Amino acid sequence: MVQHWPELDTPSWRDSCAALHLYLQVAGKYRLARTPWVNHSWHATFQVGPRGWRTPLIPDGPGIDIEFDLLAHRVIGRSGDGGEATIPLRPMSVAGFYGEFRAMIARLGGNARFDGMPNERPDPVPFADDHAPRPYDAEAVTRFFRATVCASRVFETYRTGFLGKSSPVHLFWGSFDLAVTRFSGRAAPRHPGGVPALPDAVAVEAYDREVASVGFWPGGGGVDEPAFYAYAYPAPAGYEAARLAPEAAFFHAELREWILPYGAVRNAPDPDAALLAFLNSAYRAAADLGGWDRALIECERGLPGRPRRATPLASS
Repeated sequence: MVQHWPELDTPSWRDSCAALHLYLQVAGKYRLARTPWVNHSWHATFQVGPRGWRTPLIPDGPGIDIEFDLLAHRVIGRSGDGGEATIPLRPMSVAGFYGEFRAMIARLGGNARFDGMPNERPDPVPFADDHAPRPYDAEAVTRFFRATVCASRVFETYRTGFLGKSSPVHLFWGSFDLAVTRFSGRAAPRHPGGVPALPDAVAVEAYDREVASVGFWPGGGGVDEPAFYAYAYPAPAGYEAARLAPEAAFFHAELREWILPYGAVRNAPDPDAALLAFLNSAYRAAADLGGWDRALIECERGLPGRPRRATPLASS
């Protein structure tokens, strides 16, 4: 049974969304501090699970993983020696969550020392100093989580049609977006950096290869509603004038990205098909205008239980 795409009412939960983002950053900074670097910061992300967002096993102490259970509204830490600890998600301050999270890691046998500054946010306040009361709208949080489950399902389908280098479908805690990225295989021009509260070296490494990326996030930067996005780096000439499906997609001149409002997907006769059309048309625009060798890096969409048909290598 295909899960229903939930209604999302951004204005009613904007403050709760900001709080959840910062709590996720606290856990993300812990994972970042303990996990060896993987290309394009893939070592720092979260995955969508059946109850929330979770990390793989973090190599700290006996081995620790973290799950944001957004159905029961708690953060769960588990360790390889059988330990388990939880933090209830509720109205609180970022400083309060930060203190409880560090105490949980210590109880699980991990190293609770990590950088305490948010990333990718203008005018960041250290976690330990952010004592402002934060609301927590549990119902809205669950709806947004379920939207990421739906988006992840379509992103995973989209990912199967590519033979080249592709990222996992994963949630970045810095920018708070679920994303999947395809790579042409060619080097890209040096990224200029300048992302708020993010070392330029991180952005430079993240974009050192040509990409066509798509994702989903709760909005921001001039987009006041949850939306899907697509961008290319470097953006080829004519990218902003490409024709994308469905018709509700538009190019955002300030963000330099294609945007598809979440509501346009949710209200479509077939939401999954509408989103897949956006992902595929955005990729084709980037690849065709950018001169990617599509015949070498594409394949048929994957189906359960059916091996991909092997194709011969291109003749030299």
